[in-house]
Amino acid sequence: MENYFKKLSAINVKGMAEKKGNFNYLSWANAWSLIKESYPDAQRKVYESEQTELPYFTDGKTASVKVGIMVNGIEHIDYLPVMDYRNNSIPIAKITSMDVNTAIQRSTAKAIAMHGLGIAIFKGEDLVNIASPKANVPKEPKKEITYTLKVGGDNWEKVLNYISKKRGDGLEKIIQTLSTKYKITAEVKKEIAKKI
Repeated sequence: MENYFKKLSAINVKGMAEKKGNFNYLSWANAWSLIKESYPDAQRKVYESEQTELPYFTDGKTASVKVGIMVNGIEHIDYLPVMDYRNNSIPIAKITSMDVNTAIQRSTAKAIAMHGLGIAIFKGEDLVNIASPKANVPKEPKKEITYTLKVGGDNWEKVLNYISKKRGDGLEKIIQTLSTKYKITAEVKKEIAKKI
């Protein structure tokens, strides 16, 4: 049986990723287009509240949407708060139909990602608001980076192997991670960009 998750997670969406605040995201239109190209029978279900028959659920204070995406007979459901542009929940009295629509489309992209398509974009997003347990621990002084990475140098093959595993993270994040261990020259950065 085909591992459809592996197939969908291998689709390169790097060029389609957009930035909103601190987060990268894949637009629902791009995600839907790509999943329908691979699985034309894929379906979306926007759930409605049984009490209100509206496409969102509320606790009386805020609201959330519920979207399911069916691929190969498997449904993955995403729940997403109705949020403002800073990713804060909007009070129920201030929610507009546009806010709900935006949440539904964002939730669509996230439910599609649960099937594999674009999932690399969302990795780590759920950890952003978690306080560090080391908040009161004094920071260790940063180690000085003395090794300059060179194309074809001693560690180049190891770096290429790392890049091939992490290409979904994007150039900026890969360079940032490598910079904790190596000095990165413009030439090296250019070569890394070619490999992504």
